[in-house]
Amino acid sequence: MNASRRNTLVSSTSWCVFDIPRVEQEAAALEGRSAAPDFWDDPQSAQETMKRIASMRARIDTWRGLERRVGDLRELVELAAAEDDAATAADIERDAAAIEAQLEELEFNLTFSGPYDDRSAIVAVHAGAGGTESQDWAEMLLRMYVRWCERRGFGAEIIDLMPGEEAGIKRAQLEVTGPHAYGYLKSERGVHRLVRISPFDSEQRRHTSFALVEVLPEATDAAEVKISPDDLRVDVFRASGHGGQNVQKNSTAIRITHIPTGTVVTCQNERSQHRNRELAMRVLEARLIEIELTKHAEEQAKIKGEHVSAGWSNQIRSYVLHPYKMVKDHRTGFETSDATGVLDGDLDGAMKAYLTSTVGADVA
Repeated sequence: MNASRRNTLVSSTSWCVFDIPRVEQEAAALEGRSAAPDFWDDPQSAQETMKRIASMRARIDTWRGLERRVGDLRELVELAAAEDDAATAADIERDAAAIEAQLEELEFNLTFSGPYDDRSAIVAVHAGAGGTESQDWAEMLLRMYVRWCERRGFGAEIIDLMPGEEAGIKRAQLEVTGPHAYGYLKSERGVHRLVRISPFDSEQRRHTSFALVEVLPEATDAAEVKISPDDLRVDVFRASGHGGQNVQKNSTAIRITHIPTGTVVTCQNERSQHRNRELAMRVLEARLIEIELTKHAEEQAKIKGEHVSAGWSNQIRSYVLHPYKMVKDHRTGFETSDATGVLDGDLDGAMKAYLTSTVGADVA
């Protein structure tokens, strides 16, 4: 590794940590507040503050650790230059490559600058028109996101699912927990298009299917979204399975309508009516946050004279399995021939291409 490359690595790393002293001061201030006698009088607020402190400390430790590694590498470079040691030079190349890889990942994490990017997310998948074809495609997308979560070590829980009549799903809601879950998954909002030879067509014809993906940031506390009980209509019914038949004797499924906005959420996966109601309220809170985000995006677009696509009018990505294999993101031009890998959860390439193209936008 030449001297120019070494100096670039050291200087870029130093530049990226310039704000860490400010973060350290902020963390110290929060820790001071946590020592106050009345800090735990509001347990929910206290827990959120402690989570924030833990997150900031983790960030500080990561960047300070990287800073120390760069310092050690600088000393090693000077030693190798003085002794012309080939073995030491090989160690430098290896260490520099590892530091550069970590630096690239940390720099990418700086794209998560939105107010909700560090939160958990709810991913809602809806089958489009087309019956069994689209319902099977919706289930493939749900599996893709579950596998992506497994690859990253994120938590993934299906909190609502409506099966299709013959195969697949009509809709599903997946709760995803992990660092920057919403920050990553907001890149998936929009219509996903599949082209393939249908496994349900006896004549083996090529079919095109569509599914809509929504991504919602979860509320962190009840005070964030104020919902009056008078604004809610709650309906209880029996959970249904394939073909719409009732699968439980007791009415445990919940449908909540937020009257002012007309927002409707359902939850039927759990056997407990209380649990289904709790999950439905979390989804409702997330949807109300999303409504405010959409309003903000529309207001900003009006100022800039832009058009904001939403819902079924916004096709973001195509997955072609016949006559060739390709996944293409229409927003960024990202392409890969490894369609099988993408459908098995290898989404990072497409996600990063989109997120780096929208740095600085609060609403993706």
